[in-house]
This record gives sequence, C-alpha cells and structure tokens, in this order.
Amino acid sequence: STEVDASSDSGSSSYDPLDELTNCRLPRRQHWSNKTQFVLACVGYCVGLGNLWRFPYLCYKSGGGVFLVPYFLILVICGVPLLYMELAVGQFTRRGPIGALAQICPLFKGAGLASVVISFIMSTYYNVIIAYAIYYFFTAFKSDAPWSSCSNRWNTQRCWTTRAINLTKPIEPRTPSEEFYDRKVLQVSEGIDNLGVIRWELAACLILAWILVYFSIWKSVKSSGKVLYFTATFPYVLILAFLAHSLTLEGSDVGLKYFFKPQWELLGDSKAICFTLKVWVNAAAQNFNSLGIAFGSVMSFSSYNKFNNQILVDTLAVSTINGFTSILVGIFAFATIGNIASEQGTAIENVVSDGPGLIFVVYPQAMAKMPAPQLWAVLFFFMLLCLGLNSQFAIVEVVVTSIQDGLPKLIKKHFMGHEMLVLLVVTVSFFFGLPHITEGGIYFFQLVDHFAASISIMYLAFFEVIAISWFYGGHRLARNVLEMTGRLPSPYIRFCWWVAAPALLMAVWIFSLIDYAPPTYNNGAYKYPVWAETLGWIIASLSLICIPAQAVLVTLRTEGNSLLDKLRKSVKSDFNFCETCRREKCQHMSSANKEEEREMTTLIDNKIDTQIVPTNHS
Repeated sequence: STEVDASSDSGSSSYDPLDELTNCRLPRRQHWSNKTQFVLACVGYCVGLGNLWRFPYLCYKSGGGVFLVPYFLILVICGVPLLYMELAVGQFTRRGPIGALAQICPLFKGAGLASVVISFIMSTYYNVIIAYAIYYFFTAFKSDAPWSSCSNRWNTQRCWTTRAINLTKPIEPRTPSEEFYDRKVLQVSEGIDNLGVIRWELAACLILAWILVYFSIWKSVKSSGKVLYFTATFPYVLILAFLAHSLTLEGSDVGLKYFFKPQWELLGDSKAICFTLKVWVNAAAQNFNSLGIAFGSVMSFSSYNKFNNQILVDTLAVSTINGFTSILVGIFAFATIGNIASEQGTAIENVVSDGPGLIFVVYPQAMAKMPAPQLWAVLFFFMLLCLGLNSQFAIVEVVVTSIQDGLPKLIKKHFMGHEMLVLLVVTVSFFFGLPHITEGGIYFFQLVDHFAASISIMYLAFFEVIAISWFYGGHRLARNVLEMTGRLPSPYIRFCWWVAAPALLMAVWIFSLIDYAPPTYNNGAYKYPVWAETLGWIIASLSLICIPAQAVLVTLRTEGNSLLDKLRKSVKSDFNFCETCRREKCQHMSSANKEEEREMTTLIDNKIDTQIVPTNHS
C-alpha cells in the first residue's frame, strides 16, 4: 500500500526510529493520522453489534446476572491480557494476522489464516443486520410505525397490544414488532429446508450496505479513520437517551433485577452443570467477539500504528470502554424486556427469540412508547447503521489487510491497488450473503452464527496464545514491547500470557465440547435437520482445519534431516532484519554498528531479566 505521512501523535513517544527511516522500513505501511483514530476504530468495533446485539442476547440466554460473573472474570484474565498481546504483535510486526503469526511462529501460521476465514464468514452475515437496519430506517419515516399496531395486513389474531382494550388477550400473544419482523421483513418460511426466494427489498438494502462499507474503507485507514469520528461517538448520545427512557417504563425493575441479580444456584447446583458450562462458553465467546480477539481485527488495526505507540494506554482505554458500554446497553435492553414481559404477563425468559430479534423486536417496542416515536425510531436505526458499519470496518479490514500482506505484488499488478482489492472482497461477500436474505434466510443466519462465531473461536484463540506466549516466548514479546514503548508489560499481564489465559481457554474449549447441543431457533421450537447441522460443522471446519493443515504444510516445506528437526525449525521465529529499521540489509547492520547494537540488546535483556524469569522458548 502507499505510504502516508503520519501527523504528530500526542500519544506516542517523541522518538520513532522507524518513522525517521521511512525508506528503510519493511513492510511499507499506512499510519492512522493520529492516536485518536486508532482508539476510535477499536472502540467502534467493541461498541458495534457485539455489544448492542450479542452481549444482551447472550446475557439473556445465559440467565441474566449469572452471566456477568464469568464475563468480567474472563475479561480480566483473558480479555485485557490478550488484547494487549494482539496489539503488541500487530504493532511490532506491522502485519495482519497471517503475516504476523508466520513471522512469530511459522508452524502456527494457520491460526492467522483461520482468523481471516472466520472474519470473512462473519462479514457475509453481519452486513445482513446492517441491511435490516437500513430497511427499518426507511420504514421509520412513515407517519405510523408499522411495528406499533396490529392493524396491518400481515398481523394475525395473536397480535396484541396494551392499547387494544376492547380485545381479549390471546393465550400466546405476540407483539406488533414481533409480527412485523417475522411476517413482513423476513417473511419467514417453515424451516431451512424451504429457503424460498430472495427478499428483493432486503437485497437492495444489502447492496446499499456494502456500498457504504466500500466507500468507508476503500482508502484503508485513511478513509475509515475519518468516518469513525462520527460513527464511534454518535451512538453513545442515543444509548444514554434510550437508557434514561427505558428506566421509566412499567416493569423495567423486573428486567433490571434479572440482569443484575445473579442466580447463584445456577453456578453451584450440580443438576445445572450443563447450564453452567454454557454460561462460561457464552461469556468467553462474547469477550472475544466484542474485543475482536482471535478474529484478527485488533492485530490488523494495530499494524497501522507507529512503532513506538503506547500499547498499554490503548489496551486499558478499549477494554474499559467495552465493559462500561456492555453495562449501559444491558440496562437499556433488560429494562425494555421487563416492560414487555409485564405487558404480556409472561416470564422474562419467553420474551425474545433467537437471532437478531433482540434488536428488531425488543428495541422498536421501546421506541414506540417514547415521545415523538417516529423521530426516535429514525435515530435508533441510524445509530444501528453506524454501529454495524463500525463492526464491518474491522471485520473486512482483516481480510483486505491479510490479502495485501500475503500477495503484495499480485495486488499491485492485477488489482491496481487497494481500492480494487476492497471492491473484490465486498462483491464476493455480497454474493455469499444472499442466502441470508431469502425467506428461510434467518434459519441459515442463526446456523452460521452458531458455528462460525462460537464453536471455532476458543479453539483458534488457544492455539494463537500458545504460539505467541509459549513458542515465540512471552519473554521475547515483553522485550519487543520494551523496544517499542520503553516499558515492560506488568508481571500480571505476563503471567496471564504464560499460564492463566491458556489454562482458561483450554478449560472453556473443553466445556464447549462437553456442553455441545445441536443448534435450534425460536427458543428451541425449531430444531435443525441433520443435514443442516452437518453443513454447520463444515462451515466451522473451514477455519478449524486451517491450523493443522498449515502446520503440516509448513513442516513439509521446512528443511531438516528428520521430522523432529523440521518441527524444531518450524517453531522458530522468522525475524531476519535489523531491529532498528527492520530492513534485511542496512547501515545499522554494518560492522561499524554491530557492537553498539549488541550492547543495546544486552542492556534490554538485563533490564528484563531483573523483572521476569526467562522461559524456555525457541
């Protein structure tokens, strides 16, 4: 990609040898214009669909308050340390996940490839949610919101609102927003066996969604960084407004009690052991989804940082804002769920169905009860559009960055630069997203989300962590951080890299296998056929197979007299360039400077050795 001059960065140290020796730097890389853009990119991803949709949804499905305990525990033990790790790796290597893992530990290059595969799959259906948001956004301009009444042609006799005082309440009532979502927007079929035809209204919205994504990232961080000033900050204003109103709704206290009061018996009762395992798996999956860990997003973003950017500040800022936003969105969501449960006279556990229904069923219900509901509905779905774009910036950037890093000459020769590559990626992603907007597309959506975003991620994260902290060495990564920032990671962070995070990831991964249950839809009412579940495992294996397959390929290509010799060489890092300007042959590697560099390396090693115990790494 074309080199861009970086403006001054108040968050970085004053001296950056890589920026002074631009013509010697490998690989050539654009920079964020300033530190704020980078932090907003990470925050925008965290505050995107991961928090507005997935956090309250998984919290709801996992027993409310009982979910918060493992969620924040995993955030402290895995989330923060691994976010720090990925930021450091991306910034030091200046590469996306594939290139970074290939340099750090070639044997586990497949972990980087797997993260790109997962990100590509997610991009195909995350943009479907943006398409829904666009559909709702334009519909919200109508004088009467169609999700607020039961007088529309798609409504059934089960549709009921509290304003229908002259009608008998059905035994199993459905809200107007529920029927609008199922019967008008999705026109949902009987099952995945009957995908039906493409919903052309949604297809048009999906095209528009991808156009927005394209023009937001077509110039890489040069364009997306500017867009993020608005898309990452504007949603907070509306979230606070919606939260304040939701607290005034009748029954909101019931929802908040469900959200904040843990049912401790679910964690301690041996009869509920399967439920307990599910809670831990969901909590881990949400941490990784919201922070972008193991998806390659964080690593790709940090690869555009200046070499001496202060990583710790970014880590604490992003993780703190992520946790705070999760709580804010949770309060808004559960206060509204409590109101709906109170009106329908049903248990909170029966209010929300699977999939993105929380966004398009529960939240519109809250909008309909606000003063000037039309205005608030327009603002809400515009906010949802912004949040969705924030998520897509990160997800698509992983794919584009990895292709650029792996095939730079091919891209320059056949795609005429970054813009054409982005166009190719968004076009392919659009066509892969079409099955999600058929009449049976919501079943396919739920299936792909279940296997792509949950089943695979713990497996991938575990191998990424051991590749970096064990085979490359937490000690070496700490030295790299010291080279970049002038300070070592804390002993707690290093302990989590070496011991706590791998152990917890292994435990959660085993939990996910023990607790495995076939996917369902509509709160278990619809069970997927065997062929669909098989398809789900095939989708999951697209990423899972990358790690062993790439390991075999790297081992076969590595020179050695025996298999053990090949394996020993394949786990060694591939840093064969100057530690100062990262060029393979430069003035810093000349004999005149070799002694000075040896002295500097000795000083760095001595400083580390006084604070940490070296590990046995390759």
